[in-house]
Amino acid sequence: MRIIENHQMQLGEINVSKINLDMNSRDDIPQILQGLQYLYSDKDVRDKLFTALTKLIPHGVDSNNGRPGMHLWQIFVLGTIRLNLNIDYDRLHSLTNEYRSIREMLGHGEFDKTYYNCQTIKDNVKLLTPEILDEINQIVVAAGHNLCKKKELRTRCDSFVVETNIHYPTDINLLFDAMRKAIKGIAKLYNKQNKNEWRQSEYNIKCIKKSYRIAQQSKKGGSKDPDKKHEKQKKAHFEYIALCEYHLNRIHISRNELQNADNLALPDIALLNEVKSYYEHAIRQVDQIQRRVLQDQIIPHSEKVFSLFEPYSEWICKGKAGVPFELGLKVCIIEDQHQFILHHHIMQDQSDSEIAVMMVEEAQKRFSDVISTSYDRGFYSSKNRATLQKELTDISMPKKGKKSANDKEIEKSESFHKAKSKHSAVESAINALEEHGLDQCPDRGIDGFKRYVALAITSRNIQRIGAIIVKKEQRLALLHRERYRKKAA
Repeated sequence: MRIIENHQMQLGEINVSKINLDMNSRDDIPQILQGLQYLYSDKDVRDKLFTALTKLIPHGVDSNNGRPGMHLWQIFVLGTIRLNLNIDYDRLHSLTNEYRSIREMLGHGEFDKTYYNCQTIKDNVKLLTPEILDEINQIVVAAGHNLCKKKELRTRCDSFVVETNIHYPTDINLLFDAMRKAIKGIAKLYNKQNKNEWRQSEYNIKCIKKSYRIAQQSKKGGSKDPDKKHEKQKKAHFEYIALCEYHLNRIHISRNELQNADNLALPDIALLNEVKSYYEHAIRQVDQIQRRVLQDQIIPHSEKVFSLFEPYSEWICKGKAGVPFELGLKVCIIEDQHQFILHHHIMQDQSDSEIAVMMVEEAQKRFSDVISTSYDRGFYSSKNRATLQKELTDISMPKKGKKSANDKEIEKSESFHKAKSKHSAVESAINALEEHGLDQCPDRGIDGFKRYVALAITSRNIQRIGAIIVKKEQRLALLHRERYRKKAA
C-alpha cells in the first residue's frame, strides 16, 4: 500500500508548512528543508509534485491494498537530503532517526517513535527514476522562477565529469577481478550442489593474486638492461595468464556441467549467467595481455574496458591542469541567471559540440523564455552557431583556432561580450554540484548513475530555493533591526 502522505495528523505532529527552521544557520540542512517546505506550502506546486510522485506506483497496482509502504513524500525528502548533503545511506539512516527537523519534514511528531531501517531507506530511494525526477525538476525550477519573479532567461552551458566508483584499470588487474568473481560464483554453485570440485576456491584465488602481484611488480627494479627487464616482464605475464587459462578451462567445464543440471533454481541460473559474463571478460583480458606484452602490440582504445563492474565508464581527458584523465561520464548542464539548472544531459560517447543545439532545444521545451546562451570553445562548430543564431536572441560561442573577419566581428559585439563575461559563473554551479554529490557516483549500474545525477540536480535546485528564502528573511530581519535602531535613537 502506497500513499503520498498521511492526511490524518497524529498527536504532536506539526504540519510541514508550520515547521520552524533556523534561518541563521549556515549549514546545508536548513536550506534544503526550507526549499522542501516552500514546495509543500504552495498548494499548486504541491499538487503538481504529488501528481509526479504518484508515477512511482507501478501501473495496475492498487495503492490502497497491501502492506503499508513508505509514503511517497518521505521517499522524495530522503532522496533529496542524501544527494544534497553528499552522504552515504548509513549517515542518512542516522539523520532520519535522530534529527528532529528532518523527522518533522517526514511527518513524525514528538511522540512518534517510528524507526527506519537502513535497507528500507535504500530500497525506497531507488524507486525514483530519472524521468520522474526530470518532471519534478521542472516543477521545482518553475517554483523558483516564481519566487525570483523571473523575466527572460539568459543561460550558460558547460560540461563536467562525474566519476564512477572504480579503481585504476590495467589489463592485469581487470583479469584478476574477472577471475576472482568467476571462481567465487562457480564455487558457490558447486557448494549448493554438494560437490567438492571447487573446495579450494579461496586458495586458487590466492595463487592467482600472487601471480598477478609478481606480474605487477615485474616492471620495477631488477636489471638495468632493458632487454633483460623486458624478458622478465614477459615471463611474469606469461606465467600469470597461463595460470588464469588453466582455471578458465576448469570454469568452462564446470559451467557446461551445471547448465545440464535439472535442479537449478532461478537465482542459481542468474548466478551462472553472471559467471559466464566474468568468464568472457577474462578471455578478453587474456587476449589483450598476450597481444600487448608478449607480442608487443598496441591495443586500440575502442577495444579497452575500464571496469568490469561499471562497464559504461569512459576514459576522459578534459585538459585540466593537474588532472590528466578522469574515469566516469560527462554531464552537460544548462543554468540560468538565477542559478537554477534547467536541464542536464548524460553524455555517453558524445562530444560537447554534438549536444550544443540539443541542450538549448530541450531547455526551451521546458522553459520557453530562454533567449540567450553562452558556451566555451569546446561546443563550437559553424553549424551549431548558425542553428542557434536562428533560435536565440543572443549567443556566445567562441570559435576554436584561426578566426575569419566575420568571426572577429561577431566576437566584438556587445551582446557577445556581455554573455561571455557571465559564462564563468557556470563553473560555480558545477563546483556546487560536485560539493553536493556529483564528485563521484557511488550507485551501481548506468540506471543508478542516471538516477543519482538527476536527483543531485533536483536537490541542488531545491536548496537554491531555500537559499533565496533564507536570504530574503535575513534581509527583512536586518531591515527591522535598522528601523528599531532609528526609532530608539
